[in-house]
Amino acid sequence: ALEKCKVIGLGSVGSDTVDVDAATEHGIVVTNVPDIFIEEVADHTMAMFLAAFRRLPEMQRMTVEGEWAKGRELLSGFPRLWGQTIGLVSFGNVAKAVARRCHAFGLRVIAYDPYAKPEIAQELNVSLVDLKTLLHRSDFISLHVPLTSATRHLIGHAELKLMKSSAILVNTARGGLIDGQALYQALRHHWIAGAALDVFEQEPLPPGHP
Repeated sequence: ALEKCKVIGLGSVGSDTVDVDAATEHGIVVTNVPDIFIEEVADHTMAMFLAAFRRLPEMQRMTVEGEWAKGRELLSGFPRLWGQTIGLVSFGNVAKAVARRCHAFGLRVIAYDPYAKPEIAQELNVSLVDLKTLLHRSDFISLHVPLTSATRHLIGHAELKLMKSSAILVNTARGGLIDGQALYQALRHHWIAGAALDVFEQEPLPPGHP
């Protein structure tokens, strides 16, 4: 219906909110901003990851409800952060920024990205591995993949089953990367310890969504 439109400019890294093929057929150029909000998303990834690891939502609820003694009991069951492993799925600009932050917390950093340059990963002290190895070894897994037909539901039942029962999954990329029903089952049946989600496949979530 945009008969006079020449350009659709997206103020984001991804272009999945626009049917690019349809725009191309109509002679409309679609642009994005590949270097926008890199540091901010990396900061937010760390905030989500640390909040999940330190159980901040639960601790905040305990504080409000006056259950002071339960906080120490809750946290006593978790190891210290230093020395644990975080796996970055994709090794683009945001993931590189996250890797730099993770080293300051004493984390080992591994990444899966078939297009990553080994010399860049080596410079940032990041080990490149295949996806199966990353899922199996990581204490935390952070998604930084663009959403395409090939990456939709990249994390499903099979992938969640490969993760540690103590693992936490973080997604600040696109909601469609995770099979929501599979994640619900994984959390309900304790296949993994938790998830920190900034994005969902359906936004906003409908009332009553599990």
